Amino acid sequence: MRAAREKALILRRALALLVAIMAVFSCPAQAAADEAIVLRLDGAIGPAAASYIADGLQEAKLANSELVVIMMDTPGGLDTSMREIIRAIIASPVPVVTYVHPSGSRAASAGTYILYASHFAAMAPGTNLGAATPIQIGAVPAPAPEESEEGDGDNTSTNVADRKAINDAAAYIRSLAEMRGRNADWAEEAVRGAASLSADAALERGVIDFVATNLRALLDQLDGRSITVDGGTRQIETSGISIREVEPSVLNQILATITNPNIALLLLMIGVYGLIFEFLNPGALVPGTVGAISLLIGMYALAVLPVDYVGIGLIVLGIGLMVAEAFAPSFGALGIGGIASFTFGAAMMFDTDMPAFQVNWSVIAAVAVFSAGFVILVARAGLKSFRHRIVSGAEELIGAKATVLDWQNGRGHVFVHSERWNADGPEGLGDGDTVIIDKVTGLRLGVSRSENAHT
Repeated sequence: MRAAREKALILRRALALLVAIMAVFSCPAQAAADEAIVLRLDGAIGPAAASYIADGLQEAKLANSELVVIMMDTPGGLDTSMREIIRAIIASPVPVVTYVHPSGSRAASAGTYILYASHFAAMAPGTNLGAATPIQIGAVPAPAPEESEEGDGDNTSTNVADRKAINDAAAYIRSLAEMRGRNADWAEEAVRGAASLSADAALERGVIDFVATNLRALLDQLDGRSITVDGGTRQIETSGISIREVEPSVLNQILATITNPNIALLLLMIGVYGLIFEFLNPGALVPGTVGAISLLIGMYALAVLPVDYVGIGLIVLGIGLMVAEAFAPSFGALGIGGIASFTFGAAMMFDTDMPAFQVNWSVIAAVAVFSAGFVILVARAGLKSFRHRIVSGAEELIGAKATVLDWQNGRGHVFVHSERWNADGPEGLGDGDTVIIDKVTGLRLGVSRSENAHT
């Protein structure tokens, strides 16, 4: 009986411990539901921004947060990254509020689409949104149809491509507006006519839901609002809610760094020159290791950025010509052509009109100057080689001194460079005399008497 009671006591203690553990782990989830997660979307929208927003929404989902606030100030960005953010917002089980803040900020181009896709849209006084027309990238914009002399500019392939892009963008933003119950007509106008609105005008026309001076004022306006999430109605409760700002992770910061077009270009060049120096000095290891790593990281950056394949082709051609200059010196001809090809390729490398995703001309100039210095060094080395004495091949024997091994009637054998050669020359030479090699005919040398030869 005593053993049975001890077992029952142990069982009760184990159950109590299990309940306590469950209570501890359940408390944070309950507390997390009373918090709002804040994400900051500043600057151009690219792969790093898309990854940061997606990670933040996933964290809010796991923490069962009350809502997510995306504080935005953007001139626009890449279409692929914008759509990735919108997909993450639509799939989020936590309501998302996009807030254009602070005053003076904007939600232009891609930012307008994200604003329309959010469960709630808000702006601070003194902000604006719109200008969501997709700009033709990678080429000079085609003339408008009415400017065509023939009057049929709409039939050109360029205008057809423009119309397809605009129609697709208009249908996309209209679908977002209809899904969230916002002004779909103005959304289409923002795409087709590049229209823009101030915060108060956007509220008046039903484009946004709130105008709030600060985040706390926005949360107060959200309190008690209902929203449909995951097919069900959810009421937002922001009374006494805590605010937690989520910073980009280390991986997001690294991604933001390497997807900077200037950094991507520098990584490619470091990779190429590292491999060149490794090939020129086999066994150095450090240049080859650093070069291979840099080249792979640079190629990854190109994989997530919108690249122009003509630009990439010109860069590859330029690098190839500069490498050829290193291994087959052409006194600068190949190198200069390579620098020109590389410069033009770098200028048109990224297929986007966004300045944030274009290579800075100062970076292009710096790389071009470095490459020019490399070509000049190679060309100078090639020119100097013509003034050096030949040190290999049969020509190297001309002018060299040889020692007579045996000699008779103007013929015999001489010893030069650890080799025994047949030789022709003047009569009267003796063993051990020093002669000068004048010519090489097949396997026979022509020699002449040296000053210290026996007479």
